[in-house]
Amino acid sequence: MFKTILVPTDGSANSERAIKTAIDFARQVDGKVIGLAVAEPYPFSPIAESAYIGGSEAFEQRSLEVAKGHVSMIATAATAAGVPCETIVAQSENPHEEIVDTAQRLHCDAIFMGTHGRKGLSRLFAGSVTQKVIASSPVPVTVIR
Repeated sequence: MFKTILVPTDGSANSERAIKTAIDFARQVDGKVIGLAVAEPYPFSPIAESAYIGGSEAFEQRSLEVAKGHVSMIATAATAAGVPCETIVAQSENPHEEIVDTAQRLHCDAIFMGTHGRKGLSRLFAGSVTQKVIASSPVPVTVIR
C-alpha cells in the first residue's frame, strides 16, 4: 500500500491538482505526503563561464524563495486535511533526477505529479520532467492532468 507519497510541484495548476489528489489519497490510506520543489540554479552559459555573471546569486535566492512558497502550499493543504506532511526544497539542474533521488532516499511508495500535457513538437523539443520521472522511477508514478 502507498503510505508515503512524494508530490513534486512547480506551482502550476497541474501541480495543484496533483497535490489535492495526493493529499486526498493519503488521508484515505492513513499515509503522509512529502512535498518537493526543485529550484533550478542560474543558467550559466559555457561561453561566459569565466566572466562575471551579475545577478546569479539574486536569481538563485529568488528561485529558492519561490520553491519554498510552493511547498508551503502543500504543507498548508495537508495540515488542513489532517495529513502528515514534510516539505523539501532542493536545487538541481535536473529536476527529474532530484525527484527520483528524493523518492529513493526517503523510501517513498509512490509519486503523484502533474503534467503540462504538451503535444507535438513542443513535447519533442522541450521534453517532459514527468516523462523522465516515469522512465527512471523505481516506484509507481501517478500522473494528474
